[in-house]
Amino acid sequence: MSKLQVKTQFNQTELFISTGELAKQANGSVLVQYGGTVVLITACMDRLPLENYPEVLPLVVEYQEKTYAAGRIPGGFFKREGRPSENEILCARLIDRPIRPLFPKGFSHNIQIIAVVISADQDFDPDVLAVLGASSALYISDIPFDIPIGCCRVGFLNGEFIINPTYKQREEALLDIVVASSSQKILMIEAKSKGVDEDIVLKAIKLAYENNKRLIALQEELREKAGKKKRDVCIKEIPEKLIEKLKEDFYTELIENLKISDKIQRLNNLDNLIVRAQESLKDVFCEDLDKIKPAFYEIQSEFIREKILKEKIRPDNRTPDEIREVSCKVGVLPRTHGSALFTRGQTQALAVTTLGSTQDMQLIEALEGQSFKRFMLHYSFPPFSVGEVRPVRGPSRREIGHGNLAERALECVIPKRENFPYTIRVVSEILESNGSSSMATVCAGSLSLMDAGVPVSEHVAGLAFGLIEKDSDYVILTDIAGAEDHAGFMDFKIAGTRNKITAIQLDVKNKGLDFNIIEETLKKAKIQRQKILDLMYQTIDKPRAQISELAPRITTMQISPDKIGDLIGPGGKNIRKIIQETQAVINIENDGTITITTPDQDSQEKAVRMVKEFTQEIKVGEVYKAKVVRVTNYGAFCEILPGKIGLCHISELSDGFIRNINEFVKVGDEILVKVIGIDELGRITLSKKRANVNKEKNR
Repeated sequence: MSKLQVKTQFNQTELFISTGELAKQANGSVLVQYGGTVVLITACMDRLPLENYPEVLPLVVEYQEKTYAAGRIPGGFFKREGRPSENEILCARLIDRPIRPLFPKGFSHNIQIIAVVISADQDFDPDVLAVLGASSALYISDIPFDIPIGCCRVGFLNGEFIINPTYKQREEALLDIVVASSSQKILMIEAKSKGVDEDIVLKAIKLAYENNKRLIALQEELREKAGKKKRDVCIKEIPEKLIEKLKEDFYTELIENLKISDKIQRLNNLDNLIVRAQESLKDVFCEDLDKIKPAFYEIQSEFIREKILKEKIRPDNRTPDEIREVSCKVGVLPRTHGSALFTRGQTQALAVTTLGSTQDMQLIEALEGQSFKRFMLHYSFPPFSVGEVRPVRGPSRREIGHGNLAERALECVIPKRENFPYTIRVVSEILESNGSSSMATVCAGSLSLMDAGVPVSEHVAGLAFGLIEKDSDYVILTDIAGAEDHAGFMDFKIAGTRNKITAIQLDVKNKGLDFNIIEETLKKAKIQRQKILDLMYQTIDKPRAQISELAPRITTMQISPDKIGDLIGPGGKNIRKIIQETQAVINIENDGTITITTPDQDSQEKAVRMVKEFTQEIKVGEVYKAKVVRVTNYGAFCEILPGKIGLCHISELSDGFIRNINEFVKVGDEILVKVIGIDELGRITLSKKRANVNKEKNR
């Protein structure tokens, strides 16, 4: 098949989707190009189905950024790409989340999507192109995927909305939002902002949705030209007879178990029920024993949905708008710079803030270039938080995604570097989890920042909202717990301050959401968020006046760029002296910004004083207390400031005749001298006798 291509235009830049030239052995493959950024996306599916019933869709998504795409060679010893970066993992999740709910339940063939960035300019992020390409590759392939999706980014800058903004525009934008949608529904939202209201967010979502329709039309056009006939695949279903038998034998116990408030006890009881059911039905349903567990979950979910829709009562007896019991504590750890414990129901997050110097900033090497990250939030989800036993390895994709969401939520309240020169790291340890641990991380992180004395502008809180829906009837749930998340069709996380949204993450389990549900949820979130914020402000209403005594002391100074050489000194002599005497870490920037980090206040004051001395401007006519460092037969060399040495000629030492200069001054003597000249080479001429005249006049 020869190359086939379709195209459209956004903001004077053409977007191309093509197929038929590369990776032709994949079930589906496309190239997506926007500007100088090109992504190759392939979709493959196993020919044979899985043996057992798949409890989750067997879909794996990989996203890779090749450094050659930006004309660079990888750093490190091996000089090749290794494990995925945090950004690559986040992009893989961005692809996975809107596509996963569009496959039928029980789909039993392994599917793999691989997106590879093979060319990258300095303007456009390839992440939304990869999402678009994944949909296109699936849609034109023989894999049963019949609902194409569009995905685009919207920025809000200078009062205007921009479709697919550049990297630079995104840095300056008040809102940066990615929306994936089908032609009928919203499937995924990922957003961060510097603080915008709900109306701006809604307008951005609407604009993205309308532009996504153009991208879906492109895929329809491409499928007409290059689409393959869809294959017949194995869709494993839970037999209706099995569900009826389980209801007949275990329904009462199953429903009574839902009423138990303790999550661990509830799960243990369910495990026992599953074992008993498998044992009792092994003769009649011997081929369907692997379906008993998902069948039990489906029966529970059906009961939860019906009870919420009809009675407006949730499994833990809360009303739809009711938040679980919340408690907040700060200063819970004695040796950290800041700490907080946030508990909401059976979800608990311990957040710890650590302050560091500029040398602690994280170096980010990405296709768009190098950058430094000053604020970091890391989320940890150990197995004990859900009562499980599993190996503890590096952070999972879920942990990286949740940490990034919380980081985006808090980033807009972090003070600028010129106002607070510290590098800031927040670590969230999830100690218990039963729904919405990422939003608990936002709350705990905000509290710990204030406890550490970071001058954040205000508190940020977050809540997760769920959806129970049947036909045209629906209920939006505030602060969803685990069972409701499993039974529901939406996980809508919204974080913000009193009046502004700072971050959003929306995932769905159905074919998407109508716009009215999104609008209603955003309105509810603003109201419900106030309740959490009230409790947080009661715990700590403003940042502590002083940072912890255990935190390093950091001072930022500004000197003339011409004085940087004086501060460093010949062969680094001056800077080494400061470091040796004060244990300071000193960072010097080209514009003359000096950042000094010391272990305590005394060392900080001494380091600042020494920097001032080394960089002080010497003025003709000023009198200085100098130290004699060398004596010759024609005069004395005197150090008037650290590293600043001038000559006091023998004729300027005294009004009288000096027979032997060594009898008049000695090395180590401290004398008053006046600067009487500085030549074009910077050589300093001093006078002791004129300094004495000034001294007499002052008397």
